[in-house]
Parts: sequence; C-alpha cells; structure tokens
Amino acid sequence: MARVYPLFSSSEGNATYIGNSKNGILIDSGVSGKKLLTALCDNGIGIEAVKAIFITHEHSDHIKGLRTLTTRFEIPVYAQELNAQYLCENGFIGKKSECFVIDSDTEVAGFSVKAFSTPHDTRQSCGYRIETPDGRTVSVCTDLGEVTDTVHENLLHSDLVLLEANYDYNMLRNGPYPYPLKQRIASSHGHLDNRDCTRELSELIKTGTTRVIIGHLSLHNNRPQIAEDTVINGLCDMKRNMDYILLTAPTETGGEVVIV
Repeated sequence: MARVYPLFSSSEGNATYIGNSKNGILIDSGVSGKKLLTALCDNGIGIEAVKAIFITHEHSDHIKGLRTLTTRFEIPVYAQELNAQYLCENGFIGKKSECFVIDSDTEVAGFSVKAFSTPHDTRQSCGYRIETPDGRTVSVCTDLGEVTDTVHENLLHSDLVLLEANYDYNMLRNGPYPYPLKQRIASSHGHLDNRDCTRELSELIKTGTTRVIIGHLSLHNNRPQIAEDTVINGLCDMKRNMDYILLTAPTETGGEVVIV
C-alpha cells in the first residue's frame, strides 16, 4: 500500500516521499541532506528505501540536498533534459549516483513515472504523474503560474494530487514585496494562488480524485488556514472527509501521511 509523505513543502525547501518503509521514490530534495535523512527516519523510512530521486526543476529549494545524498548514497537521479544537464555540469550529482533524462514513462522499483511540463520561471520545469506498484495514481505539481491544458490532462483521474497553493491574492497584493517580485509571482510563469488551486481541485474531485494535498505555501504571502478555508469554501457543493480528504503540506514534516 503506497503512502504519500509531504516531508517539506514551502519556498524554504521541498521533498515528497511516495512509497512505504521498504520501497519508494523521492520527488525533489530541497533541504539539507541531514534534514532529509532525519525527516525520513522520523517517519520510519530508511534511506535504503529511496530507489530514485526525481527533480522537478533546478531552483535551490528543490535540489539543496541533492549533492550530499548522491555523494553518500548510490541513488539514481531523474530529471528533464535541460535540468539533468545543469545538475551534472554543476556538480550536483555525486560520483556514487547516475543521472538519467526522463522523457516518456520511466519504471523504477515498480513505480511508473511520467514527467509533464509546467509553466515556471526556470530553464525547464515539470510535475510528475506516478503509478504506484499497487495500481494507484499520484500526481505532484507545484511551481506553476497557471494550470495549462497539459497540466490539467496529467492531473485528471489521479487518486491523489499534491497541488500548489502558493499565495493568497490579497496578502501578496498588500504585502511588503517589491512590485516587480509581486508581478513575477502572480505571472503565468510564477506560482499558483489559492483561488486557482481551488478551481482546479474542484474539477479534479468531480472526475474522481479523492485525496488532495495543497502545498508549497509561501511563508510570507499565505497561511495554512487561509489556504484551507479558500479551498473548502470553493468546494462548498462537496463535503470534506466524505467527498474528499484534504491535507495542507507542512513546512516541515510532523509525521503527516496520506494513504493512497
């Protein structure tokens, strides 16, 4: 039975483990190697259970611990072509590990993983759609300025979706960030706000998604309660814990897990 562990989720660092105590994959490694190992251990997962690391893009809050993990442990890394090239050329992959380009479906330890493009201000960015060994579908999609047709098509019919709810519109608009940064965040290649996240989740739940994790919340422009209230109010024709299960990914794990 696959489980989804949102270990870290914010602009400070991101890492999600999908699997169980013996076998699984890691999406991003955006905190120090030490913190990541501790978080896995606190959830009863040894590093030997991590069969591969899949990178969404090259921003530091998604690759911060990659060099340490791949230097100490023989864990293969998968990324889109431009990101794989960047990681290898800039020394982010240790000598013990190999880096592979992911294009079509990739099989790792019984997991089938597909990358799909997301609009973000980076050289290349993606989400991942994962088929677990027991036939469940998990999609992880953060760091996107808008939900494109490609994104929507790849999230559809997932059993569980981890989707970005980065900022509250009013908090961003009235907050202390300089105007150019506010524009970048709110652009079509920036981040997804609570309202857009809610609209997409409504469509997904209507077509069969039953488990939802909202993640990558901004520490300055959002609050977990605000994000949750926006989602719940936007899904007013559906009932939480009956039509869907909702979890807000913590900045740092406190043992949160969702069974798929």
